[in-house]
Amino acid sequence: MNFLSLFKRNLMQGPYTEPFPFAPARTPKRFRGRIAFDAKSCEGCRVCEKICPAGAIRFNRTPEGMTFDCWHDTCVFCDTCEFYCPTGSIRQTDDWHLSHTQDEKFQQVEHGLIPNQICAECGAKALATAPVAANVKPPYTPEEFEHARALCPKCRAKFLKSRRKP
Repeated sequence: MNFLSLFKRNLMQGPYTEPFPFAPARTPKRFRGRIAFDAKSCEGCRVCEKICPAGAIRFNRTPEGMTFDCWHDTCVFCDTCEFYCPTGSIRQTDDWHLSHTQDEKFQQVEHGLIPNQICAECGAKALATAPVAANVKPPYTPEEFEHARALCPKCRAKFLKSRRKP
């Protein structure tokens, strides 16, 4: 294309620049942006922490439960955590608005809390994680899933064994 045809096209169609920050900018499909964490669907396996190549994901035990932190200034947005998460509790959004000043760098973090609970059967203190449902046959009904969520790991194992017996 020569200069005159480019000039004519730009006069007719206008410039091809995004109007950001004065108007919303288009985000491409399958864009990997900010991490979002859903504590209710997390089963506490911590696979995401183990396979994160940048070390951006950390779980810590606290008196309230287990905290999840994903540091966005360390994350390389590789999508490995979402790919390996068995329950889909980690996902990457298309939110790319992560610019910040130097004094706000410690605020670029996704927090989550998996709270402690008291087991409905034995009264033990355990994390309120989602029960592992990937290989459960027959699959949980919604009522069974909520019942299993209220149990500690030992009582969940007993509950699974009792489901198999006819």
